[in-house]
Amino acid sequence: MTHEPLPRDATLADIGEFGLISRFGFAQGDHVLLGPGDDAAVVRTRGHVVVSTDLAVENRHFRRDWADARDIGHKVAAAALADISAMGAHAHSIVVGLAAPADLLAQWALDLAEGIGAEAAVAGASVVGGDLTRAEEVMVAVTVMGGCEVAPVTRAGARAGDVVALCGRQGWAAAGLAVLSRGFRSPRAVVTAYQRPQPEYAAGPAAALAGATAMIDVSDGLLADLGHIAEASGVSINVETQAFTLDEPLVAVGAALGLDPMTFVLGGGDDHALAATFPPGSVPEGWRVIGICGEGSGVSVDSAEYSGPRGHTHF
Repeated sequence: MTHEPLPRDATLADIGEFGLISRFGFAQGDHVLLGPGDDAAVVRTRGHVVVSTDLAVENRHFRRDWADARDIGHKVAAAALADISAMGAHAHSIVVGLAAPADLLAQWALDLAEGIGAEAAVAGASVVGGDLTRAEEVMVAVTVMGGCEVAPVTRAGARAGDVVALCGRQGWAAAGLAVLSRGFRSPRAVVTAYQRPQPEYAAGPAAALAGATAMIDVSDGLLADLGHIAEASGVSINVETQAFTLDEPLVAVGAALGLDPMTFVLGGGDDHALAATFPPGSVPEGWRVIGICGEGSGVSVDSAEYSGPRGHTHF
């Protein structure tokens, strides 16, 4: 359908729910039998179906003065897509719920949708539907469905003697959040990392095929999320800081703010790196070993109790 150009100041109240929906143009994969526009989407899948939902609330998970709508779209989609990868699955379908004030610019909502669709495409998924309603603040709910070639990898399979490995950038988004929280916009590299994470979506399925025994998306903080694996698996995990190279932007932020840059790595989330455990000798290419599982419980750092921040909590 061809539309007249949207006035720059047009709001959701001006064009209405269906006027906005009619302007969405999400590409559909071959697995989609029926996409947006009906009561529900119909997709073709096989094997295990893996489903995850992420809810992003304005001024808690994102701020419109810290990132543009496209970046926020990429960010909220990445958070949900990474959870599918962490199960060893390939994402294929996304549905999105948007709640927003009536005076929100319609173009902002369209740009958000463009970002979500673009991030979905990076992961090989299609946006197949969703819902739109009015609210006092912007909220975005992203539900992703995927499929596994092998049995899903949960948090509960790690064994004493397994090594702990990480795939993806870690600590950059936390450094970016620290910078933005203090009213700065540089170093640009870490601000961009916070605004638009770059998960390694293919790494999760590759880890599953390589024999990963447990896996998790690092969304709240490395130590906090490894703690979920340790608890679910009934093991202890020790992280070795010498396994990490502190990149220059993290060092610069730490020096500017008077913080140890290692705290960004150990307690930071939002990069959506993947952490997994593997039998020794089976770690696939692209992953780096950062620790080991042992008998007992809890997560230590350099074989000692860690007193710094371990990650984000929602309540």
